[in-house]
Amino acid sequence: MQRDELNAETAKIPWQELERFFANGTTVYVSPDLDLIDVAIEICRDNKTQMALWMADGSVGQVSDDQAIEWLEANTTVWSLVVKPWVLVQPLKDQA
Repeated sequence: MQRDELNAETAKIPWQELERFFANGTTVYVSPDLDLIDVAIEICRDNKTQMALWMADGSVGQVSDDQAIEWLEANTTVWSLVVKPWVLVQPLKDQA
């Protein structure tokens, strides 16, 4: 996928609306320090090396139970992007 295509697929959405994806284990946290589209591109390219680096430093990974609870209680809005089978979620910088 191209950057423009992926960018057009992003949406701001309340975390509450993504809980079902969290429940089935398909939500992936993306740090606000990263570009959501860059992460999506590397997933599409199956760039295991880059993904391993981001996962090792905690910039990308499964959404934790603690994050999910915190976001629910704070009524957090996230940027989201579907890169099947994953739903990438990134807290907005002012809510991070």
